[in-house]
Amino acid sequence: MLVIRPITSSDYDALNTCAVESGHGFTSLPVNEELLTNRITHSEYSFAKPDVTEPGDEGYLMVGVDSETGEVAGTTGIEAAIGWDVPFYSYHISTVVHSSPKLGVNNVVKLLTFGNNYTGCSEICTLFLRPQFRQGLNGRLMSKSRFLMMAEHPHRFSKTVFAEMRGVSDEHGNSPFWQWLQEHFFSIDFTLADYLTGIGKKGFIADLMPKLPIYINLLSKEAQAVIGKVHDNTAPALALLEKEGFTCRNYVDIFDAGPTVECDVRNINAVRDSFKVTVKIASHQSNSTYLIANTSFEDFRATAATASVDRETGIALLSAEVAQALNVAEGESVRLLAQ
Repeated sequence: MLVIRPITSSDYDALNTCAVESGHGFTSLPVNEELLTNRITHSEYSFAKPDVTEPGDEGYLMVGVDSETGEVAGTTGIEAAIGWDVPFYSYHISTVVHSSPKLGVNNVVKLLTFGNNYTGCSEICTLFLRPQFRQGLNGRLMSKSRFLMMAEHPHRFSKTVFAEMRGVSDEHGNSPFWQWLQEHFFSIDFTLADYLTGIGKKGFIADLMPKLPIYINLLSKEAQAVIGKVHDNTAPALALLEKEGFTCRNYVDIFDAGPTVECDVRNINAVRDSFKVTVKIASHQSNSTYLIANTSFEDFRATAATASVDRETGIALLSAEVAQALNVAEGESVRLLAQ
């Protein structure tokens, strides 16, 4: 059974393994001991922070753990409100028309405009599931457990929730989009730029990035072809978010041009469709599977398991094993999402 819980300092080695296995282009998991240690420390601070009434600088990082072996299967996280400590940049794709009625010319062109449009929004991020655990409901659990947390503790998150999807790059970490930017505006390769961003050194972006809009038709054909496209390994994650109601509003990443998708937190399917019940610990014969989360924040737990649910009485029968995994006792509440 895979159980989601807040990360702790003892999980450093496992998080580093995830960073190594995630490969190039995974900005939020750079292979850097100081950064990973700081992320763990900041997450521990954020989960323990008292009296939070609105999203701020909190960053919540969690791990999925095999309940039998104790092995960490992956990681997933939420930034409560990005842009408070370091700037968050993106490109917006817009359309303009260059027209001359006298000449009978009417050209429609697209622009990339540099900006900070997502400042203050909550970001779901750092979702990585190790290859040997990519089976069953593990991927859904790693992703949707965050939405169960948002449904139970909405005051900690912003109205708009977004996710940056990894864009196209090859096995060596080369991005066609970045190669064009590098040639014209930068003198560092994609992997270094991505790494510097991951460790928080973003000053070079504002220093070197063109401030005026870029005409997309002036980019190389290779760069144009990958705008708004995702890395093959990211396609399943994008499909899952789209089913939840996320959509791209024409924002893309400034390095690899991968799409940014967003949704009003109230319209996320998992937030809207999840419901609370009271726990009764007992054996049952139900085959109905749910994603189940406890209602604690500091001691958050989530898993995928069968349960026997009576919506009229508001009672759910959970096995002793599941109740133990969720750290819940009989009479306490859990939040369920049918699968």
